[in-house]
Amino acid sequence: MTDGGRERRQKERLRLSLPVRVNCREAAGAEWTELTRLIDLTPFGAGFTLTRPVDTGRLLHLQMPMPRALRCFDHIEDQYRVYALVRRLKLAGEGAAGTQLFELGVAFVGKHPPASYKENPETRYEIEQGSAGWELGRTHDHKEGRSYVESRQTRLTLPVEVIVEVLDEHGAVVESEQTVTENISRSGASVFTSLKIDRGRFVRLRSARFTLAVLSVVRGRRKGADNIDRLHLEFIDRAWPLEILE
Repeated sequence: MTDGGRERRQKERLRLSLPVRVNCREAAGAEWTELTRLIDLTPFGAGFTLTRPVDTGRLLHLQMPMPRALRCFDHIEDQYRVYALVRRLKLAGEGAAGTQLFELGVAFVGKHPPASYKENPETRYEIEQGSAGWELGRTHDHKEGRSYVESRQTRLTLPVEVIVEVLDEHGAVVESEQTVTENISRSGASVFTSLKIDRGRFVRLRSARFTLAVLSVVRGRRKGADNIDRLHLEFIDRAWPLEILE
């Protein structure tokens, strides 16, 4: 067996339904814990579902009876305690109680969090390649009013009829509005709104015409020259297929 073969085998995801305790510090003095089960597992990350959405780039603390052969540290402890970075988030259907579920994919980043996380748990991170392997790097702060459709991707200045559904912390729709987009790309959109929702809030953008729903995060809010508010949305769980609009 070659070294490359061993590396590929180590990275294969194992389907293990182990219990995992997920702790999230959303802000200083604000945190929650949820018990769930793993979908799959590698030495470097895991997949599982939660009853609430968690933004990509956020750190979570996990505790689970991870097989010792897969651990990078704490090989003699009963429980494996590791910080994990949320890399992906998508809608995952409904649970047994009829609640919306969200599937997360996380990357393990170590036994201890960075100092910046201790100072401000709202800090978002991204994984960078360092001299000694994978390292955490802080993301740039999202500035109010920045449009997330202003990128190298194709952006269509097009009034697409959509419904903005505001989600609470458990994924339930608490408010909705029928509106149109100002512009849209595969990764985000700007939509006209009268909703009073804050930056960082999760919404679902639905199109009845195209039978499409995309989980999104409010990345900014601004008032245009016409005195109408816009929400700048980043699509989280999937890209918007622009070909259906052409």
